[in-house]
Amino acid sequence: MSTVVPREGGYRIYTKGASEIVMKKCSFIYGKDGRLENFSKSMQDRLVREVIEPMACNGLRTISVAYRDFVRGKADINQVHFDSEPNWEDEDNIISNLTCLCVLGIEDPVRPEVPDAIHKCQRAGITVRMVTGDNINTARSIASKCGILKPGDNSLILEGKEFNRRIRDSSGKIQQHLIDKVWVNLRVLARSSPTDKYTLVRGIIESKINANREVVAVTGDGTNDGPALKMADVGFAMGIAGTDVAKEASDIILTDDNFTSIVKAVMWGRNVYDSIAKFLQFQLTVNVVAVIVAFVGACAINDSPLKAVQMLWVNLIMDTLASLALATEAPTPDLLQRKPYGRTKPLISRTMMKNILGQAVYMIMVIFVLLFYGDKLLDIDSGRYADIRDPPSQHFTIIFNTFVMMTLFNEINARKIHGQRNVFQGFFSNPIFYSIWLSTLASQVVIVQFGGRAFSTEALGLELWLWCILFGSGVLLWGQVVTSIPTKKLPKNVFSWGSGEPQTDPIADFAIEDKLDSDGKDGKRTGQILWIRGLTRLQTQ
Repeated sequence: MSTVVPREGGYRIYTKGASEIVMKKCSFIYGKDGRLENFSKSMQDRLVREVIEPMACNGLRTISVAYRDFVRGKADINQVHFDSEPNWEDEDNIISNLTCLCVLGIEDPVRPEVPDAIHKCQRAGITVRMVTGDNINTARSIASKCGILKPGDNSLILEGKEFNRRIRDSSGKIQQHLIDKVWVNLRVLARSSPTDKYTLVRGIIESKINANREVVAVTGDGTNDGPALKMADVGFAMGIAGTDVAKEASDIILTDDNFTSIVKAVMWGRNVYDSIAKFLQFQLTVNVVAVIVAFVGACAINDSPLKAVQMLWVNLIMDTLASLALATEAPTPDLLQRKPYGRTKPLISRTMMKNILGQAVYMIMVIFVLLFYGDKLLDIDSGRYADIRDPPSQHFTIIFNTFVMMTLFNEINARKIHGQRNVFQGFFSNPIFYSIWLSTLASQVVIVQFGGRAFSTEALGLELWLWCILFGSGVLLWGQVVTSIPTKKLPKNVFSWGSGEPQTDPIADFAIEDKLDSDGKDGKRTGQILWIRGLTRLQTQ
């Protein structure tokens, strides 16, 4: 960086920058006792060897300061005479034959929390690379203090010139196969330009050496970082030191300019993804059970064990209340203990599908046992084949109540989607979850005891309530059995859904629905229309 300052009789230009680069533009230096001397190549090499490199190895950023005078009158040996205004745009001529004033070693200490944050990133499967304009020795020292470089890890440290030499062919063009040989082990890129940063980001994104494409996040604060921030999958701009251009090109702004905030962003991002997966696992389990019970009940006894109003209440639990409860789980450090999800990873994993089908089997078995044998087991009147005008029966009330109890206890199971056994871990650290859970339970008690004809329920005694709670809490024990099934032995193609591009077009689905509506006017049964529409929407989702 250079600044021109008007002075009496001319101008003085001050230049500062990377020490070895500025020194190459210097022809003079103030030596011992302030005498002006010629700054020879041997003196520059000695200064680099005895001053700059020791400073850089200690983590100091070295900067040279130099100047040059432009005078109208008689010029000294280190001055330039001019008659007309110098062409300040001609930097090659203007920034030359400078007089070196000093070399500064600036310490920019690593924040105490940064090494731990980088260690968390590495443990979470994130590779941290340092791209800087600093001297290679300074960069190596800082990277070692941060934990980016570790002894014996085969890391690659390059300067910008060497990086460009390795990735370009004989004609000077960048080749992807040459970048692939560099970026895998590259940990520090020193004395790099913004173009080098952009080239590295693009090269990693376009690399085909791994089955799944790399997801690249980039930090930047300067205007020149804009292209790299825009190219990256996730761009982090500095909120305090960042320019408006960098902030505009980025996806996330770090308001405190702290690397630890990136770790928090990763943790929250994974938490959002897991919250969606938890809700899906819970909702699909209830959906599978409700559809099968309604269908089999209609075929076997010409009646649905779960009435329309009851299903609306179950839907309320499934959709609104469960989404609030499961989506408000706070992120925990455990989220950083695993590798990142791939870009094409199925939304419903094999573990989730195992839990969905496993819990659905238990719920369906319990409901069908209660439906066909519950009246004998619990010594109550049967509700099967009842007339539509008959009052609500305890038999079907028990089925409804047990189904809701199993749904509630399965909501606790749904809090864990990676095969963890302790489903109660952190239960009381989320007041929203247990408040919604307890309020839903209390509402269920009111509906069963006082719902009457409105909810097709008949009040239950204490013994029958205990049976319902026993069957409901059984999903917790059954969940431990399901967890014991080895997930890796399950076929991946059958037990994982939601990967790749969507196979159905939502617009086409709505066209199908419109066709069904018109067909319904011609006499097709409403039940068939609703059934096919439900399948179409489920497939779209």
